[in-house]
Amino acid sequence: MLQLLHIENIAIIEQADIVFEPGFNVLTGETGAGKSIVIDAMSAVLGQRASRELIRTGENKAFVSACFIGVPSQLLENFGIDAEEELLLQREIHADGKNICRVNGRPMTVTQLRALGNCLLNIHGQHDGQQLLDEEQHLYYLDAFGRTQGVWQVYSEKYAKLQEVRRRIRDLQMDEAEKARRMDTLRYQIDELERAKLRPGEEDELMSRRNFLRNSEKFISAVEGANFSFNGDEGSYGALSLLRQAQDFLAPIRMLDDQYAQLYARLEELYSETYDLAETISDKREEFDFSPHELDDVEGRLDQLYRLKKKYGPTVEEMIDYLARCRDELEAIEYAGDTLLHLEKECGKLEKEAQEAARALSDLRKSAATELEHQILSELRQLDMGKIRFSVSFEQQPLAENGMDMVRFLMSANVGEELRPIHKIASGGELARIMLAMKNVLSEQDQVGTMVFDEVDTGVSGRAAQKVAEKMARISRKKQVLCVTHLPQLAAMADTHFSVEKGERGGRTYTSVQQLTRERRREELARLTGGAHVSEVMLSGAEELLQAAETFKVSLA
Repeated sequence: MLQLLHIENIAIIEQADIVFEPGFNVLTGETGAGKSIVIDAMSAVLGQRASRELIRTGENKAFVSACFIGVPSQLLENFGIDAEEELLLQREIHADGKNICRVNGRPMTVTQLRALGNCLLNIHGQHDGQQLLDEEQHLYYLDAFGRTQGVWQVYSEKYAKLQEVRRRIRDLQMDEAEKARRMDTLRYQIDELERAKLRPGEEDELMSRRNFLRNSEKFISAVEGANFSFNGDEGSYGALSLLRQAQDFLAPIRMLDDQYAQLYARLEELYSETYDLAETISDKREEFDFSPHELDDVEGRLDQLYRLKKKYGPTVEEMIDYLARCRDELEAIEYAGDTLLHLEKECGKLEKEAQEAARALSDLRKSAATELEHQILSELRQLDMGKIRFSVSFEQQPLAENGMDMVRFLMSANVGEELRPIHKIASGGELARIMLAMKNVLSEQDQVGTMVFDEVDTGVSGRAAQKVAEKMARISRKKQVLCVTHLPQLAAMADTHFSVEKGERGGRTYTSVQQLTRERRREELARLTGGAHVSEVMLSGAEELLQAAETFKVSLA
C-alpha cells in the first residue's frame, strides 16, 4: 500500500507530505484547491507522462517520491529489486525535459518505473467512464476479466502465419502482362550483373591497385633507392657488404674476449635481419611488372562498378545479394503456378487452424461474459441499480487480429425497456456507477494493492451517492482506496480524511494538505453540504452522516 507521498514544486504545491493509512482515504477541498494536482503527482512518480508545465512557476525542477509498504517480494524480484520492508520511488522532473528516476536509490528509466508503478497502484479518473462509450474498449475489458491472454496468444500466432501466406499468394497472383514485364526486367538485371562477374572485396583491391599505378614512379624510385642502399653496385658497397666487412674485422678477436664475442653475435643478428629486409625489397621490385594499359583497365573496371552501384546497391556485396534476390524472384515467378498450388493448400490448412483457435478464444470469452454479467449486476445492485439489466453481446466477424468476436456491452436502465448500447441510454451518473462496478470486478483479478479514484462520482447524488460510498468502503476492506470527491456521503465514509486548501502568501499561491480530526471532518462535511455559510443545522447533519458511516463500517468488520 502507499504509505507516504512527498511532493515538491508541483504546480501550486510548494511542498507537501501526505501520510496515507490502510482502508479508505479521502481528499476533499474547494474546486481548484489542488486535489487533482495530488493525483498528477502520484501519476508522475509512477512513471506516467509528466510535462514540464507541472513544475511550479519560478522553479527549475519538481520532485515527487512515494513510499510503499507490504509489496510482495515476488513482484520486486520480477523487477530485479532486492526485497525490503519499504519500496521508495523517486522522480525529478527538470525544466529542460530531463527526468531522473530512482527505485530504492537505484537509477531506473521512466519506462521501467511505469511498468513497476502499474503493479503498485491503479488510478481511475473522472473521464474513465467515457471509455465505456467506446465499444472498441469492450473487448479489452472482457479479455482482461476472462484472462484470455494465453489463448489469444495461440490464436495470434496462427493468424499471423495465415496473413503471411495470404500476402505471398497476393504477390504471386499478378496478371500475365505484368508477369511478363517483371520477368523481362529481372532477366535483364540478372544478365547485366552476371556479365559483370562481381567478386566480394574486388572494389577495395582495384582502388588500392589504382593508387599504386597512379604513383608508380614514386614507388619505383623509392624501392630502387632502398635496394641500392642494401646491395650497392659495381662501384660502391651496400649495407649488406659493409656489415659483412664489420663481421670479418671482428672475427679474429671474438674468441679472445667475451665482449667482442657478444658484439660479433649482435652483428650476425643484424646482418641476418638486414638480409631479410633486402630480400623483401628485392621481391617488391618484381611487383613493378605491369603493362602501360593496366591503369586504363583498372579505371574502366571501377567506372563499370560505379555505374552498377547506382542501379543495384552501394557496395559490390549488396549488388551480389541483389542478384541472388533477382534469381529467387524470377524462379518464383516462373514456377508461380506450382508455388500457388502449394501456398493455397497451406492457406487452407492455416485457415482451419486459425478458425479453431478463434473458436476456442470465443468460447472462453463467452464463458467469461456470463460470469462478468453476473458480477457486474451484483455490483450494480449494491450501487442502487437493482433494476438495471446488463449484457455482453457477441457478433461474429471475419477473422481479425483480435479473433472472430465483435463485443458490445448492452444495458437497460428501466423496466420494460429493451437492451441497447450503453452510449445510447446511460446517463453520467449511471456511467460512473457502471464504471465503478467494472473497475471493482477487474481489480479482484490483479494484485495491485492501492486503487485511486479521482472524482469518479461525478453526476452521482442522493441515494446513489450513499451506495457508491458504501461500495468504496467495501472495496477498502480488501485494498487501500484513495478517493478525491466533492460528495459528503463519500467523505463521511472515509477512515482517513485529508483537506486540500489553497491560500496566498507573499503574492504567491500555496496549497497545503492536512489530515483532519473528527471535529474538523464534521466542519468539512458541513461545508460540502452547504457551502461557505455553515449553520448549526448543517453541522448536525454532518454529525449524523459521520455516525451513520461509522455504524456501517462496523457492520463490515
